Amino acid sequence: MRATTTAGLAASLLFAAAAQAQAPQSFRVISPIFGQLVSFTMPSNFTVVFENTKGGHYIREAVLRGETPERWTQMITVTGEKGMTLTPGASPQMLAGTIAGGFKSACPDSFAARPLGETKFGRYEGFVAVIGCGRIDSGPTRHSETALLIALKGATDYYTIQWAERGPESDDPQVNDISWDARLRDLGPIDLCPIIPGEAAPYPSCVNKS
Repeated sequence: MRATTTAGLAASLLFAAAAQAQAPQSFRVISPIFGQLVSFTMPSNFTVVFENTKGGHYIREAVLRGETPERWTQMITVTGEKGMTLTPGASPQMLAGTIAGGFKSACPDSFAARPLGETKFGRYEGFVAVIGCGRIDSGPTRHSETALLIALKGATDYYTIQWAERGPESDDPQVNDISWDARLRDLGPIDLCPIIPGEAAPYPSCVNKS
């Protein structure tokens, strides 16, 4: 039912496979998404299970090994919004707020958020927050879902990196847990790099920059 974009997925997996040959705790993920390369660090116990581009929207999902896109406890999602820098009023905080609004609509009585504020990733503007639902009905059973949300403004496009975790339903989503600050560090360095014509994975220009 989901149409997979194989070229970008293959490029990401080739770089991941080369890194995982030495069984590290984490590896660099560098992927061409619309106008730039998106670069961050992903724990090696995650594996990509879904990737799709539809019009100006891109999404890629990775879950813990052995889990699926439908049944998971942790998921790292990367998204891209093509040409969004041309949208009047667009900002990393606005994009993060839109995503947080989607969360809140799914759990209006148990929503919580903790803004970590504006920041820079390399020379690119970003905004970071932790958002959560104490009770949500999507998935196999009712559960809580909390996510670290990173929004970035690229040269022409916008991107997000989200690290979500599901757990038992709760009246109090754990948005203040210090583990989210640690996960933000674990994803770093986060950066955007130019796409150089003819350069293939593992994208040495971006690796060397990082």
